[in-house]
Amino acid sequence: MKKIFVSGCYDIIHAGHIQFFSEARALGDHLTVCFASDDVLWQHKERRSSLPQEHKLELLRNLSVVDDALVGENDTLGLDFQDHFRRIRPDILAVTEDDQHEGIKKALCQEIGTQYIKLPKTPPKFKTVSTSGIVKWIQAPDHAPVRVDFGGGWLDVPRFARQGAFIVNCAVSPTVSLQDWQYEKRSGLGGSGAWALLNGKSGVLSELDLGVGWQDPAIITETGLCVWKSGPRPELALKRDGELLQGKMALLYTGSDHNTPSTVDIQRDYDRIETAGKLAARAVDDNDLQQLAKAIQISYQTQLNEGMQALPEEASALAAKYCGGGYGGYALYLFAEQKDRDAFVTNNEAALAIEPYLKSTS
Repeated sequence: MKKIFVSGCYDIIHAGHIQFFSEARALGDHLTVCFASDDVLWQHKERRSSLPQEHKLELLRNLSVVDDALVGENDTLGLDFQDHFRRIRPDILAVTEDDQHEGIKKALCQEIGTQYIKLPKTPPKFKTVSTSGIVKWIQAPDHAPVRVDFGGGWLDVPRFARQGAFIVNCAVSPTVSLQDWQYEKRSGLGGSGAWALLNGKSGVLSELDLGVGWQDPAIITETGLCVWKSGPRPELALKRDGELLQGKMALLYTGSDHNTPSTVDIQRDYDRIETAGKLAARAVDDNDLQQLAKAIQISYQTQLNEGMQALPEEASALAAKYCGGGYGGYALYLFAEQKDRDAFVTNNEAALAIEPYLKSTS
């Protein structure tokens, strides 16, 4: 009987593990799977196991492709399985191409007389996933807000960042989910940041990889009415619950797509953008709606100077601007009274009432 041995953390068993076990089992007649104990996992990775080891052991032993499963309790990094390995003296140790402990495992195999076989990465039958990815998926929220911004947009893009400048934005509802997305896509509301969060991914890293800045995922994750310091990474300077904006905001869809990446390199007035961001930051600090409206007006004038089309005028609105930094998508309208906001929404099929959103801390 040719005995095969594999080892790993196998913290949450997923289909990728089953594929590896199947390929290892095909090398011989009997497959033993050994995984690091809870104590070893904590000692070397400083995190607890996602599944208690007794449950993990029972799960592995009942897989049809696995003949036996064991718990590795040796505290040597990368060789938690070695006590069982020396006892069983398997014919083959199968590892993956990205095994991080190749040197010490080869030395152990040489000592025992075991063949060391590195299995190539075969094309997956499905989208690959990792244990950490599964944990993030489990922890992902069911719903997420989108966002509107008031001043300082573009100063979240690392190469446009300015010391002492601010970006001011607010998370808003209605929220979105993977099954329910009532806003238009590509609309300037930070939808890509919300989508990343709902899928258990880091929206900040996703946006930075695109080179379009971090403000969308930062406010969507933080929620509330926020003032951020301009810089390469999100740094919160001030946060309020957004009560100032309750019943005062509406969106109007312009009828065309918004595409931020295509507008990153357009010539724009960053001095004026910085001025709008600083004024908006003071407005949040002072809880002053009129001052916030002035910041929005400065932002809007900057957008017009870049070549954006003028928005439909609304006499009852304090201010309006395009959401996001692209051309098209939604426009934000700010009102002094809820009755004016509600009348605007009633009279415009393309309008939608929105409210500030603050996640529960309970």
